[in-house]
Amino acid sequence: MQTSSDTDKKIPVQTLAELGPLPMKVALGCSALLPVSFALSWGFTNGWDLFAFSYLQSTFFFLSISLGALFFVMIQQLTRAGWSVVLRRLSEFISMGVIPLAVLVLPIVLLTLMGNHTLFEWADAKEVAGDQLLQAKAPYLNTGFFALRYLIYFGSWIFLARYFLGKSVAQDESGDPELTLLMERRSGPALLLYAFTLTFAAIDFIMSLNPHWFSTIFGVYYFAAGLVGFFSFLAISLVYLRSKNLLNGPVNVEHLHDVGKLLFAFNCFWAYIAISQYLLIWYANIPEETVFFLVRQTKGWGVVSLMLVIGHFAIPFVFFMSRWMKRNPKTLFFWGVYLLIMNWVDIFWLVMPNIAFDHETSAISFGMILINVCCTIGVGGIFVAGILKFAGEKSLMPVRDPRLEESLKFHNI
Repeated sequence: MQTSSDTDKKIPVQTLAELGPLPMKVALGCSALLPVSFALSWGFTNGWDLFAFSYLQSTFFFLSISLGALFFVMIQQLTRAGWSVVLRRLSEFISMGVIPLAVLVLPIVLLTLMGNHTLFEWADAKEVAGDQLLQAKAPYLNTGFFALRYLIYFGSWIFLARYFLGKSVAQDESGDPELTLLMERRSGPALLLYAFTLTFAAIDFIMSLNPHWFSTIFGVYYFAAGLVGFFSFLAISLVYLRSKNLLNGPVNVEHLHDVGKLLFAFNCFWAYIAISQYLLIWYANIPEETVFFLVRQTKGWGVVSLMLVIGHFAIPFVFFMSRWMKRNPKTLFFWGVYLLIMNWVDIFWLVMPNIAFDHETSAISFGMILINVCCTIGVGGIFVAGILKFAGEKSLMPVRDPRLEESLKFHNI
């Protein structure tokens, strides 16, 4: 491995603070839509249910992006990747979004701990007492253990995000190549911890919305969705920053091309996991499993299911495959926005149909979409504001990383 060179002296240190106060003001302005969403919910039948499920969907949509960023950071360290060094600091910033999201998810946990069962049927003692299956799952699905697992999940993610960002920033000051070796050695065990916590968090907060249903690859499904969301978010961020003359030199079309390739690849991976889950359940035809897809074929949800098949997979597969699409900043930006919206629809499709089907609000409606969109924008504002706050005056690139020069000279074959 090369030692720190004079490369860092040739490249001026750039920070997100150079964007000025406007991004933070816009983010905080968007966050105001969260209470607006709550207020709107009271104008609809079962409005509290609509808001509660929308809030869960919004937080776990943005959490998937941060967890995708955390995975990217760790896998780049583990594989000693050189091409991605100029992208890694921005990814480290995005991974820090787990901190504001930990605060946002806390009310869900506290309400469940106090016995509120709007989201989780298994939190209702009367429901459990009359359901043999819920009684069998009670040693795992109970409010106390649920709260403890929340602390383990978010505690682990916050520790990992802070650790890798902290070591990377420390290297900006010292230039010590040993910090790179340390991060490489820690990334293997960190990925194991990440895999277990992400899988069980997806089970706890999303799959257990219907405690009678189960899927052995649900954690992988959420992981795949998160990577699609992250690479979409990364592509949008890179094109935007380059338009503001930040990272315009270090991040060139070759890096954008690889981000586009990863976005395309993981969108196909998401489709592979989705069809695998569907075919296994369709072939077995067990009522406990088929209920997941049956409810997503009624009350308007069939249209959303079809939208995922065509919009999330078929259209990008045909039109985003082109090399030119990935190397052109404008088209990459378009596909980043498009697939981020599709990823939102995917998480929406996972969460919202779980509203009790004896309520009319379980059918997809304008009110449900309005509340959810406002809630998502509100949570997104807090998410982006948190990232900007943690980025602060830190460099947008690891300027003294031993592999920075390799990244600057990166060229696709």
